[in-house]
Amino acid sequence: MSSDAWSILDRVLDLVVSHNRWRGVESVNLIASENKMSPLATLVYITDMMHRYAEGKPYKRYYQGLVYVDEIEVLASRLMGELLDTEFVDVRPVSGTIANASVFRSYAKIGDKALVIPVQAGAHVSHTRYGTLGGLGIEQVEMPFDYEEFNVDVDKAVKMVEEVKPSIVVLGGSVYLFPHPVKELAEAAHSVGAVLMYDAAHVLGLITGRVWENPLKQGADLLTSSTHKTFPGPQGGIVAATSKQLLKPVSKTVFPVFVSNHHLHRLPALAVTAIEMKLYGHDYAEAITRNAKALAEALAEQGFKVLAEHKGYTRSHQVLVDVKELGGGGKAAVLLEKANIILNKNMLPWDRPEDIKNPSGLRIGVQEVTRIGMGPDEMKEIAAYMRRVLIDGEDPAKVASEVAEFRRQFTEIKYCIPLSEARRRLGDLAKYPPIKEILDLVH
Repeated sequence: MSSDAWSILDRVLDLVVSHNRWRGVESVNLIASENKMSPLATLVYITDMMHRYAEGKPYKRYYQGLVYVDEIEVLASRLMGELLDTEFVDVRPVSGTIANASVFRSYAKIGDKALVIPVQAGAHVSHTRYGTLGGLGIEQVEMPFDYEEFNVDVDKAVKMVEEVKPSIVVLGGSVYLFPHPVKELAEAAHSVGAVLMYDAAHVLGLITGRVWENPLKQGADLLTSSTHKTFPGPQGGIVAATSKQLLKPVSKTVFPVFVSNHHLHRLPALAVTAIEMKLYGHDYAEAITRNAKALAEALAEQGFKVLAEHKGYTRSHQVLVDVKELGGGGKAAVLLEKANIILNKNMLPWDRPEDIKNPSGLRIGVQEVTRIGMGPDEMKEIAAYMRRVLIDGEDPAKVASEVAEFRRQFTEIKYCIPLSEARRRLGDLAKYPPIKEILDLVH
Protein backbone atom coordinates (compact mmCIF):
# COMPACT_ATOMS: atom_id res chain seq x y z
CA MET A 1 0.00 0.00 0.00
CA SER A 2 1.52 3.31 -1.05
CA SER A 3 2.12 6.16 1.36
CA ASP A 4 -0.49 8.14 -0.56
CA ALA A 5 -3.09 5.45 0.14
CA TRP A 6 -2.24 5.53 3.85
CA SER A 7 -2.62 9.28 3.96
CA ILE A 8 -6.00 9.05 2.23
CA LEU A 9 -7.06 6.43 4.76
CA ASP A 10 -6.02 8.74 7.59
CA ARG A 11 -8.12 11.49 6.00
CA VAL A 12 -11.15 9.21 5.71
CA LEU A 13 -10.89 8.25 9.38
CA ASP A 14 -10.32 11.85 10.40
CA LEU A 15 -13.45 12.92 8.55
CA VAL A 16 -15.51 10.24 10.29
CA VAL A 17 -14.17 11.23 13.71
CA SER A 18 -14.78 14.90 12.99
CA HIS A 19 -18.34 14.20 11.86
CA ASN A 20 -19.09 12.03 14.90
CA ARG A 21 -17.72 14.63 17.28
CA TRP A 22 -19.57 17.52 15.62
CA ARG A 23 -22.93 15.90 14.93
CA GLY A 24 -22.81 13.41 17.80
CA VAL A 25 -21.76 15.47 20.82
CA GLU A 26 -21.19 19.14 19.90
CA SER A 27 -24.20 20.23 17.83
CA VAL A 28 -27.90 20.47 18.53
CA ASN A 29 -29.65 18.54 15.79
CA LEU A 30 -33.05 19.93 14.85
CA ILE A 31 -33.33 18.31 11.41
CA ALA A 32 -36.92 17.04 11.36
CA SER A 33 -36.10 13.91 9.33
CA GLU A 34 -33.32 12.42 11.48
CA ASN A 35 -32.94 10.48 14.71
CA LYS A 36 -30.64 8.16 16.61
CA MET A 37 -31.02 4.43 17.08
CA SER A 38 -30.63 2.90 20.52
CA PRO A 39 -27.34 1.18 21.47
CA LEU A 40 -28.96 -2.26 21.15
CA ALA A 41 -30.52 -1.49 17.76
CA THR A 42 -27.14 -0.19 16.60
CA LEU A 43 -25.36 -3.34 17.74
CA VAL A 44 -27.71 -5.66 15.87
CA TYR A 45 -27.54 -3.36 12.84
CA ILE A 46 -23.88 -4.28 12.38
CA THR A 47 -24.25 -8.05 12.50
CA ASP A 48 -23.22 -10.48 9.76
CA MET A 49 -26.52 -9.81 8.01
CA MET A 50 -25.00 -6.65 6.54
CA HIS A 51 -22.91 -8.87 4.26
CA ARG A 52 -25.76 -11.03 2.98
CA TYR A 53 -28.19 -10.91 0.10
CA ALA A 54 -31.85 -11.76 -0.31
CA GLU A 55 -34.39 -11.51 -3.09
CA GLY A 56 -38.06 -12.30 -2.81
CA LYS A 57 -40.15 -12.87 0.31
CA PRO A 58 -39.48 -14.97 3.43
CA TYR A 59 -39.42 -18.71 2.75
CA LYS A 60 -39.66 -18.02 -1.01
CA ARG A 61 -36.16 -16.71 -1.69
CA TYR A 62 -33.94 -16.86 -4.74
CA TYR A 63 -30.88 -17.31 -2.51
CA GLN A 64 -29.89 -19.89 0.10
CA GLY A 65 -28.50 -19.16 3.56
CA LEU A 66 -31.45 -17.09 4.78
CA VAL A 67 -33.21 -19.35 7.27
CA TYR A 68 -32.59 -16.93 10.16
CA VAL A 69 -33.10 -13.81 8.05
CA ASP A 70 -36.51 -15.12 7.00
CA GLU A 71 -37.60 -15.41 10.62
CA ILE A 72 -36.23 -11.96 11.50
CA GLU A 73 -38.13 -10.42 8.58
CA VAL A 74 -41.38 -12.08 9.60
CA LEU A 75 -40.87 -10.89 13.18
CA ALA A 76 -40.11 -7.34 12.10
CA SER A 77 -43.21 -7.26 9.89
CA ARG A 78 -45.37 -8.65 12.67
CA LEU A 79 -44.05 -6.17 15.23
CA MET A 80 -44.62 -3.20 12.91
CA GLY A 81 -48.10 -4.54 12.20
CA GLU A 82 -48.88 -4.72 15.91
CA LEU A 83 -47.81 -1.10 16.32
CA LEU A 84 -50.03 -0.08 13.39
CA ASP A 85 -52.95 -2.40 14.18
CA THR A 86 -52.73 -4.31 10.90
CA GLU A 87 -51.47 -7.71 9.78
CA PHE A 88 -50.36 -6.44 6.39
CA VAL A 89 -46.89 -4.88 6.36
CA ASP A 90 -43.98 -5.10 3.93
CA VAL A 91 -40.64 -4.06 5.45
CA ARG A 92 -38.53 -4.52 2.31
CA PRO A 93 -38.54 -0.98 0.85
CA VAL A 94 -35.09 0.47 1.51
CA SER A 95 -36.48 4.00 1.97
CA GLY A 96 -39.70 5.91 2.32
CA THR A 97 -39.31 7.11 -1.26
CA ILE A 98 -39.11 3.52 -2.51
CA ALA A 99 -42.21 2.73 -0.46
CA ASN A 100 -44.02 5.63 -2.14
CA ALA A 101 -42.82 4.59 -5.58
CA SER A 102 -44.08 1.05 -5.04
CA VAL A 103 -47.57 2.30 -4.18
CA PHE A 104 -47.64 4.83 -7.02
CA ARG A 105 -46.68 2.25 -9.62
CA SER A 106 -49.12 -0.31 -8.21
CA TYR A 107 -52.17 1.96 -8.24
CA ALA A 108 -51.60 4.37 -11.13
CA LYS A 109 -50.36 4.06 -14.67
CA ILE A 110 -48.72 6.53 -17.02
CA GLY A 111 -51.03 9.47 -17.60
CA ASP A 112 -53.15 8.89 -14.48
CA LYS A 113 -53.59 11.67 -11.93
CA ALA A 114 -52.56 11.84 -8.28
CA LEU A 115 -53.98 14.48 -5.96
CA VAL A 116 -51.27 15.75 -3.57
CA ILE A 117 -50.56 18.51 -1.06
CA PRO A 118 -48.82 21.57 -2.61
CA VAL A 119 -45.02 21.40 -2.36
CA GLN A 120 -44.91 24.70 -0.47
CA ALA A 121 -47.40 23.26 2.02
CA GLY A 122 -45.41 20.13 2.79
CA ALA A 123 -45.55 17.51 0.03
CA HIS A 124 -42.45 15.35 -0.11
CA VAL A 125 -40.50 15.65 -3.34
CA SER A 126 -41.40 12.05 -4.19
CA HIS A 127 -45.05 13.16 -4.39
CA THR A 128 -44.30 15.62 -7.17
CA ARG A 129 -43.62 15.96 -10.88
CA TYR A 130 -39.99 16.65 -9.98
CA GLY A 131 -39.58 13.35 -8.15
CA THR A 132 -40.91 9.81 -8.14
CA LEU A 133 -44.45 10.67 -9.24
CA GLY A 134 -43.22 12.48 -12.33
CA GLY A 135 -40.61 9.81 -13.01
CA LEU A 136 -43.43 7.26 -13.23
CA GLY A 137 -45.41 9.44 -15.66
CA ILE A 138 -48.20 10.19 -13.19
CA GLU A 139 -49.66 13.69 -13.26
CA GLN A 140 -49.41 15.76 -10.08
CA VAL A 141 -52.55 17.75 -9.22
CA GLU A 142 -52.31 19.98 -6.15
CA MET A 143 -55.06 20.10 -3.57
CA PRO A 144 -56.35 23.44 -2.25
CA PHE A 145 -54.64 24.45 0.98
CA ASP A 146 -56.11 26.57 3.77
CA TYR A 147 -53.36 28.94 4.94
CA GLU A 148 -55.39 29.95 7.99
CA GLU A 149 -55.81 26.37 9.18
CA PHE A 150 -52.38 25.21 7.93
CA ASN A 151 -54.07 22.18 6.46
CA VAL A 152 -55.88 20.87 3.42
CA ASP A 153 -59.05 22.79 2.56
CA VAL A 154 -61.36 19.85 3.04
CA ASP A 155 -64.46 21.08 1.21
CA LYS A 156 -62.54 22.27 -1.84
CA ALA A 157 -60.38 19.13 -1.87
CA VAL A 158 -63.42 16.85 -1.80
CA LYS A 159 -64.89 18.71 -4.78
CA MET A 160 -61.56 18.41 -6.60
CA VAL A 161 -61.47 14.66 -6.01
CA GLU A 162 -64.94 14.39 -7.53
CA GLU A 163 -63.96 16.50 -10.55
CA VAL A 164 -60.42 15.20 -11.22
CA LYS A 165 -61.13 11.54 -10.41
CA PRO A 166 -57.51 10.72 -9.53
CA SER A 167 -56.19 7.20 -9.16
CA ILE A 168 -54.42 8.10 -5.90
CA VAL A 169 -54.96 10.72 -3.21
CA VAL A 170 -51.80 11.39 -1.18
CA LEU A 171 -51.78 12.80 2.34
CA GLY A 172 -48.91 13.15 4.80
CA GLY A 173 -45.62 14.66 3.77
CA SER A 174 -42.36 16.19 4.90
CA VAL A 175 -43.72 19.37 6.52
CA TYR A 176 -46.93 19.46 8.48
CA LEU A 177 -47.93 20.67 11.90
CA PHE A 178 -51.38 19.10 12.23
CA PRO A 179 -52.97 15.79 11.19
CA HIS A 180 -54.41 15.77 7.70
CA PRO A 181 -58.15 15.12 7.13
CA VAL A 182 -57.96 11.42 6.32
CA LYS A 183 -61.57 10.41 6.92
CA GLU A 184 -63.14 13.06 4.67
CA LEU A 185 -60.63 12.60 1.84
CA ALA A 186 -60.76 8.80 2.04
CA GLU A 187 -64.53 8.83 1.58
CA ALA A 188 -64.18 11.10 -1.44
CA ALA A 189 -61.36 9.00 -2.91
CA HIS A 190 -63.29 5.77 -2.55
CA SER A 191 -66.35 7.33 -4.18
CA VAL A 192 -64.38 7.76 -7.43
CA GLY A 193 -62.50 4.44 -7.18
CA ALA A 194 -59.22 5.95 -5.96
CA VAL A 195 -57.01 4.75 -3.11
CA LEU A 196 -55.80 7.03 -0.34
CA MET A 197 -52.12 6.72 0.53
CA TYR A 198 -50.80 8.35 3.69
CA ASP A 199 -47.09 9.12 3.80
CA ALA A 200 -46.37 8.82 7.52
CA ALA A 201 -42.58 9.10 7.26
CA HIS A 202 -42.37 12.05 9.62
CA VAL A 203 -45.00 11.01 12.13
CA LEU A 204 -44.69 7.22 12.32
CA GLY A 205 -43.33 7.47 15.86
CA LEU A 206 -46.23 9.70 16.87
CA ILE A 207 -48.72 7.25 15.35
CA THR A 208 -47.14 4.15 16.90
CA GLY A 209 -46.73 6.10 20.15
CA ARG A 210 -50.50 6.67 20.12
CA VAL A 211 -50.42 10.48 20.23
CA TRP A 212 -51.51 10.88 16.58
CA GLU A 213 -54.44 9.24 14.88
CA ASN A 214 -53.67 6.07 12.93
CA PRO A 215 -54.56 6.83 9.28
CA LEU A 216 -55.32 3.17 8.61
CA LYS A 217 -58.12 3.42 11.19
CA GLN A 218 -59.49 6.59 9.60
CA GLY A 219 -59.93 5.30 6.07
CA ALA A 220 -56.48 5.34 4.48
CA ASP A 221 -55.93 2.27 2.32
CA LEU A 222 -52.14 2.30 2.46
CA LEU A 223 -49.57 3.82 4.77
CA THR A 224 -45.99 4.37 3.64
CA SER A 225 -43.16 5.47 5.84
CA SER A 226 -39.49 5.66 6.47
CA THR A 227 -38.34 4.19 9.78
CA HIS A 228 -35.83 6.74 11.06
CA LYS A 229 -37.55 10.03 11.97
CA THR A 230 -39.95 10.21 14.90
CA PHE A 231 -39.73 6.41 14.70
CA PRO A 232 -36.07 6.02 15.79
CA GLY A 233 -35.04 2.97 13.80
CA PRO A 234 -32.60 2.22 10.98
CA GLN A 235 -32.86 4.08 7.70
CA GLY A 236 -35.36 2.23 5.57
CA GLY A 237 -39.02 2.09 4.58
CA ILE A 238 -42.26 0.18 5.05
CA VAL A 239 -45.67 -0.14 3.42
CA ALA A 240 -48.70 -1.10 5.50
CA ALA A 241 -52.23 -1.74 4.26
CA THR A 242 -55.66 -2.48 5.62
CA SER A 243 -56.01 -5.72 3.66
CA LYS A 244 -53.99 -8.44 1.98
CA GLN A 245 -55.58 -7.52 -1.35
CA LEU A 246 -54.36 -3.92 -1.09
CA LEU A 247 -50.82 -4.88 -0.11
CA LYS A 248 -50.35 -7.71 -2.61
CA PRO A 249 -49.73 -5.61 -5.77
CA VAL A 250 -47.40 -3.33 -3.80
CA SER A 251 -45.33 -6.25 -2.54
CA LYS A 252 -45.06 -7.54 -6.11
CA THR A 253 -43.76 -4.11 -7.10
CA VAL A 254 -41.27 -3.68 -4.24
CA PHE A 255 -39.49 -6.71 -5.63
CA PRO A 256 -38.50 -7.01 -8.41
CA VAL A 257 -39.24 -3.47 -9.65
CA PHE A 258 -37.62 -1.20 -7.07
CA VAL A 259 -35.67 -3.45 -4.70
CA SER A 260 -33.44 -6.44 -5.23
CA ASN A 261 -31.64 -7.08 -1.95
CA HIS A 262 -33.33 -5.10 0.81
CA HIS A 263 -30.34 -4.48 3.14
CA LEU A 264 -30.87 -7.25 5.64
CA HIS A 265 -29.05 -5.67 8.58
CA ARG A 266 -31.97 -3.23 8.80
CA LEU A 267 -34.32 -6.01 9.87
CA PRO A 268 -33.06 -6.88 13.38
CA ALA A 269 -32.51 -3.18 14.11
CA LEU A 270 -36.08 -2.46 12.99
CA ALA A 271 -37.41 -5.30 15.16
CA VAL A 272 -35.51 -4.05 18.23
CA THR A 273 -36.75 -0.50 17.66
CA ALA A 274 -40.32 -1.75 17.31
CA ILE A 275 -40.00 -3.58 20.65
CA GLU A 276 -38.60 -0.43 22.25
CA MET A 277 -41.50 1.59 20.85
CA LYS A 278 -43.89 -0.94 22.37
CA LEU A 279 -42.19 -0.42 25.74
CA TYR A 280 -41.40 3.29 25.67
CA GLY A 281 -43.07 4.71 22.56
CA HIS A 282 -46.01 6.46 24.21
CA ASP A 283 -43.82 8.32 26.69
CA TYR A 284 -41.39 9.24 23.90
CA ALA A 285 -44.12 10.47 21.56
CA GLU A 286 -45.72 12.55 24.33
CA ALA A 287 -42.33 14.08 25.16
CA ILE A 288 -41.75 14.94 21.49
CA THR A 289 -45.03 16.80 21.10
CA ARG A 290 -44.56 18.53 24.46
CA ASN A 291 -41.09 19.73 23.44
CA ALA A 292 -42.28 20.92 20.03
CA LYS A 293 -44.93 23.11 21.60
CA ALA A 294 -42.45 24.33 24.24
CA LEU A 295 -39.90 25.27 21.58
CA ALA A 296 -42.52 27.07 19.50
CA GLU A 297 -43.64 29.08 22.52
CA ALA A 298 -40.04 29.88 23.49
CA LEU A 299 -39.14 31.03 19.97
CA ALA A 300 -42.20 33.29 19.91
CA GLU A 301 -41.18 34.77 23.27
CA GLN A 302 -37.70 35.43 21.85
CA GLY A 303 -39.22 37.48 19.04
CA PHE A 304 -39.46 34.96 16.19
CA LYS A 305 -42.44 34.75 13.86
CA VAL A 306 -43.63 31.22 14.62
CA LEU A 307 -46.43 29.94 12.42
CA ALA A 308 -49.88 28.80 13.53
CA GLU A 309 -49.94 30.54 16.90
CA HIS A 310 -53.74 30.64 16.78
CA LYS A 311 -53.77 26.85 16.40
CA GLY A 312 -51.37 26.21 19.29
CA TYR A 313 -48.35 26.20 16.94
CA THR A 314 -48.07 22.44 16.36
CA ARG A 315 -49.30 18.95 17.17
CA SER A 316 -46.36 17.20 15.51
CA HIS A 317 -42.61 17.16 16.15
CA GLN A 318 -42.18 20.12 13.84
CA VAL A 319 -42.10 23.88 14.31
CA LEU A 320 -42.19 26.32 11.39
CA VAL A 321 -40.64 29.78 11.65
CA ASP A 322 -40.92 32.58 9.10
CA VAL A 323 -37.51 34.28 8.87
CA LYS A 324 -38.07 36.21 5.66
CA GLU A 325 -37.47 39.50 7.49
CA LEU A 326 -34.22 38.07 8.90
CA GLY A 327 -32.75 37.38 5.47
CA GLY A 328 -34.61 34.18 4.57
CA GLY A 329 -34.33 30.52 5.45
CA GLY A 330 -31.22 29.86 3.38
CA LYS A 331 -29.20 32.55 5.13
CA ALA A 332 -30.58 31.72 8.57
CA ALA A 333 -29.84 27.99 8.31
CA VAL A 334 -26.20 28.64 7.36
CA LEU A 335 -25.70 31.08 10.25
CA LEU A 336 -27.19 28.60 12.71
CA GLU A 337 -25.02 25.78 11.37
CA LYS A 338 -21.97 27.93 12.17
CA ALA A 339 -23.35 28.14 15.70
CA ASN A 340 -23.68 24.33 15.94
CA ILE A 341 -27.48 24.40 15.55
CA ILE A 342 -28.45 22.15 12.66
CA LEU A 343 -31.79 22.57 10.90
CA ASN A 344 -32.97 23.26 7.36
CA LYS A 345 -34.47 26.03 5.27
CA ASN A 346 -37.96 25.29 4.03
CA MET A 347 -40.62 26.73 1.79
CA LEU A 348 -43.76 28.07 3.42
CA PRO A 349 -47.22 27.79 1.82
CA TRP A 350 -47.10 31.28 0.34
CA ASP A 351 -43.59 31.01 -1.15
CA ARG A 352 -43.15 30.95 -4.92
CA PRO A 353 -41.30 28.16 -6.75
CA GLU A 354 -38.40 30.53 -7.47
CA ASP A 355 -37.93 31.04 -3.71
CA ILE A 356 -36.65 27.49 -3.26
CA LYS A 357 -32.97 28.46 -2.78
CA ASN A 358 -33.77 31.00 -0.08
CA PRO A 359 -37.33 30.35 1.07
CA SER A 360 -39.10 32.18 3.87
CA GLY A 361 -39.02 29.42 6.42
CA LEU A 362 -37.08 27.21 8.78
CA ARG A 363 -38.27 23.69 9.55
CA ILE A 364 -37.39 22.53 13.05
CA GLY A 365 -37.82 19.04 14.51
CA VAL A 366 -37.36 18.07 18.16
CA GLN A 367 -37.45 14.26 18.00
CA GLU A 368 -33.67 13.78 18.29
CA VAL A 369 -33.07 16.29 21.08
CA THR A 370 -35.97 14.65 22.91
CA ARG A 371 -34.35 11.26 22.32
CA ILE A 372 -31.21 12.39 24.18
CA GLY A 373 -33.11 13.65 27.18
CA MET A 374 -33.84 17.32 26.55
CA GLY A 375 -37.08 18.80 27.84
CA PRO A 376 -39.00 22.09 27.87
CA ASP A 377 -36.27 23.94 29.81
CA GLU A 378 -33.72 23.02 27.15
CA MET A 379 -36.12 24.19 24.44
CA LYS A 380 -35.96 27.64 26.04
CA GLU A 381 -32.17 27.56 25.93
CA ILE A 382 -32.15 26.55 22.26
CA ALA A 383 -34.56 29.37 21.42
CA ALA A 384 -32.28 31.85 23.18
CA TYR A 385 -29.25 30.65 21.22
CA MET A 386 -31.19 31.07 17.99
CA ARG A 387 -32.23 34.60 18.93
CA ARG A 388 -28.63 35.59 19.67
CA VAL A 389 -27.54 34.46 16.20
CA LEU A 390 -30.48 35.53 14.01
CA ILE A 391 -32.02 38.49 15.81
CA ASP A 392 -29.19 39.95 17.93
CA GLY A 393 -26.59 39.28 15.23
CA GLU A 394 -23.95 37.78 17.54
CA ASP A 395 -20.93 36.07 16.00
CA PRO A 396 -22.03 32.45 15.38
CA ALA A 397 -18.55 31.18 16.29
CA LYS A 398 -18.91 32.64 19.78
CA VAL A 399 -22.32 31.07 20.25
CA ALA A 400 -21.04 27.76 18.81
CA SER A 401 -18.72 27.12 21.74
CA GLU A 402 -21.58 27.64 24.19
CA VAL A 403 -23.89 25.37 22.19
CA ALA A 404 -21.21 22.65 22.14
CA GLU A 405 -20.83 22.86 25.92
CA PHE A 406 -24.61 22.74 26.33
CA ARG A 407 -24.89 19.72 24.01
CA ARG A 408 -22.17 17.73 25.82
CA GLN A 409 -24.52 17.43 28.80
CA PHE A 410 -26.76 15.13 26.76
CA THR A 411 -24.97 12.01 25.58
CA GLU A 412 -27.26 9.16 26.65
CA ILE A 413 -30.11 7.95 24.45
CA LYS A 414 -33.41 7.68 26.31
CA TYR A 415 -36.69 5.82 25.72
CA CYS A 416 -34.89 2.58 24.88
CA ILE A 417 -33.62 -0.64 26.44
CA PRO A 418 -30.71 0.36 28.75
CA LEU A 419 -27.30 -0.74 27.51
CA SER A 420 -26.72 -2.74 30.72
CA GLU A 421 -29.88 -4.73 30.03
CA ALA A 422 -28.96 -4.99 26.36
CA ARG A 423 -25.56 -6.47 27.22
CA ARG A 424 -27.18 -9.04 29.49
CA ARG A 425 -29.59 -10.07 26.77
CA LEU A 426 -27.01 -10.24 24.00
CA GLY A 427 -25.81 -13.57 25.39
CA ASP A 428 -23.99 -15.68 22.82
CA LEU A 429 -24.35 -12.97 20.18
CA ALA A 430 -21.66 -11.02 22.06
CA LYS A 431 -19.15 -13.79 21.24
CA TYR A 432 -19.22 -13.19 17.51
CA PRO A 433 -17.72 -10.44 15.36
CA PRO A 434 -18.33 -7.60 14.83
CA ILE A 435 -20.32 -7.21 18.05
CA LYS A 436 -17.56 -8.80 20.13
CA GLU A 437 -14.99 -6.29 18.91
CA ILE A 438 -17.32 -3.38 19.61
CA LEU A 439 -18.21 -4.56 23.11
CA ASP A 440 -14.52 -5.16 23.83
CA LEU A 441 -13.82 -1.56 22.85
CA VAL A 442 -16.68 -0.30 25.03
CA HIS A 443 -15.37 -2.28 28.01
